[in-house]
Amino acid sequence: MKPNACPLQYVLITPARNEAEYIEKTLESVVHQSVRPLRWIVVENGSTDATASIVARYAQEYTWIQLVLQDKAKGRSFAGKAQAFNAGLEIARELPYDVIGNLDADISFDETFFEFLLQQFAADPELGVAGTVFEEEGYKSETDSFEGRNHVAGQCQLFRRACMEEIGGYVAHRRGGIDWIAVTTARMKGWKTRSFREKSFYHYRHMGTAERGRLAAMFSYGEKDYYLGGHPLWQVFRCAYRATKRPYLTGGVALLAGYVAASVRGMERPVSRELMRFHRREQMLKLKRIFGTLLRLERVDNFDLAK
Repeated sequence: MKPNACPLQYVLITPARNEAEYIEKTLESVVHQSVRPLRWIVVENGSTDATASIVARYAQEYTWIQLVLQDKAKGRSFAGKAQAFNAGLEIARELPYDVIGNLDADISFDETFFEFLLQQFAADPELGVAGTVFEEEGYKSETDSFEGRNHVAGQCQLFRRACMEEIGGYVAHRRGGIDWIAVTTARMKGWKTRSFREKSFYHYRHMGTAERGRLAAMFSYGEKDYYLGGHPLWQVFRCAYRATKRPYLTGGVALLAGYVAASVRGMERPVSRELMRFHRREQMLKLKRIFGTLLRLERVDNFDLAK
């Protein structure tokens, strides 16, 4: 570990439930960081496997790792993750940190991962939330995601302390979207949010598949797109784009089906009208930029053909 490699101090919080299969990969990644956290609070959220004992073994060797045991949860849920993170946030309140991060227990990354992100915060005082692109088996967020660089993936999100305090932590909603709500709220309040391409992490479990199949996960993501206030026109193009990725066609259909089903049921939305208007305005601006780029490329191609 390099001493004083960055002027900023950071704290990590990891909500963990039944992560014995992968959590040691995350533990090994963090303990070998070039700049280690001031504290890493692992909130064990009612696991029925060896998660707690694995973390406890590392906590004995590394005193800056703190294991917090919560009461047994009824099942894995996004609300449970938010509640566990916010419990860790309360524990960290008295620590002299500058940056605080949510870190999932099923990812790995290189030794300078957090040093790099801290340097971005140090260089830009307006940066409120930062992270990187990521990979899964058969998926790369940099090329396969319809989200832009302003979106920070929920598996690893670092927040400037003032930004986290302004947004008030994660919103505990059982259907998910807690990471999206946090990042979008930060941007609505004037903070910069950025997913950097210079680094990446590997996610071992496909997004949303912890306790279900991939098509069921895509259907759930479609529901989430609705209850987070996504614009219908944006959703059409998002689903069309998703249909070109594995699983081909069926993934896009499942995503659209989830959105339509949620709309028909009138699913309750956990976001404010202000946040929904901000979100839809961003989506329409992004579509405008996408089509503007495509039209410019078409004009260039037609010009080349005319030569």
